[in-house]
Amino acid sequence: MAPRKTQKQTSSLGEREREILHAVVNSYITTAEPVGSRAVVKRFNMNLSAATVRNAMADLEDMGYLQQVHTSSGRVPTDNGYRYYVDHLMHVQELTLSEKRRIEHDFSQKLESADDLLRHTSHLLALASHQAGIAEALDTNQVRIQRFELIPVGRNRLAVLMVDNYGTVRSMIADLIDPVETNQLEKLSTFLNHNFVGTPIGSLANSIRSQLGEILGEQRVLAQRTLEVLDLVPQHQGKRLFLNGAVQLFEQPEFQRMEQAREVFGLLEEHDKLIDILRKAVADGDGRAVFISSENDNLGIEDIGVVASTYKVNGEPAGLIGVLGPRRMPYSKLTSLVHHTADIVGRFLTKLTK
Repeated sequence: MAPRKTQKQTSSLGEREREILHAVVNSYITTAEPVGSRAVVKRFNMNLSAATVRNAMADLEDMGYLQQVHTSSGRVPTDNGYRYYVDHLMHVQELTLSEKRRIEHDFSQKLESADDLLRHTSHLLALASHQAGIAEALDTNQVRIQRFELIPVGRNRLAVLMVDNYGTVRSMIADLIDPVETNQLEKLSTFLNHNFVGTPIGSLANSIRSQLGEILGEQRVLAQRTLEVLDLVPQHQGKRLFLNGAVQLFEQPEFQRMEQAREVFGLLEEHDKLIDILRKAVADGDGRAVFISSENDNLGIEDIGVVASTYKVNGEPAGLIGVLGPRRMPYSKLTSLVHHTADIVGRFLTKLTK
């Protein structure tokens, strides 16, 4: 991740260079076309000659904030140019009251589980941003079991249902070596509901193992049989997230070439890497930040940007949401969209736990 704001970096540009860099970035975000000096003067009504702007743009190129794609073309921002813009020049464009009300209304529909709400969040972010919307699912170690059910679905198959404190029903199938009789299933369900309601889903098996030495008689037999069942349940590997709007990325000029489209598609398939990017974006800030890819990030693609924010449940960080698109994103608008949505997500998830 590019360096964060420092006093040295802030003072490295004079007022004129800052104004021109701001103009070039805003123009390129809007047009996706290299920006020339005449376009800057005309579009932003600068009281400067095109020659003066051109010289300043050349200086910004020498300092690594702009680059010239072709000898005769205008200039485009570099990674450092975007980073400087986000950290020092960008004015966050606050959502209007009607936009806030619309988002609030979109979340007011009946969403009965955390997964429903987060899936809906990724959809709304994609719709509002015209980019890809991402929402990280709650970590299984943060989600606590409220009820267990064991249901036979064949002589040697068993459905394990767990309802969590966010209303999500998780169902998994275990293929048993030996069948379990109906009366024993009832005892296993009773054993789990009596002893392990409130246990984080991610640590259920370890909790049973840790208590095994203290359990005696029939309860010990039930605990061992429960562990056998849990060991046969397929375990989810990796991090879970909800992703919407990926197809919109391929409408962006940056991703029109087949090679670039393939790189972006490959990244979107790697959910673990996407969540790592979200976490990298907020690592150095207050849980709300912008990530701009560069060749040093080892992502396999250099042309993406991410606006991310942490959502909180009962005041504690619980996951991340964000928008992913080309580096040429309207960060000033998307920053307020993502931050406001994260606040709403946290509030609605907190309600689900009540």
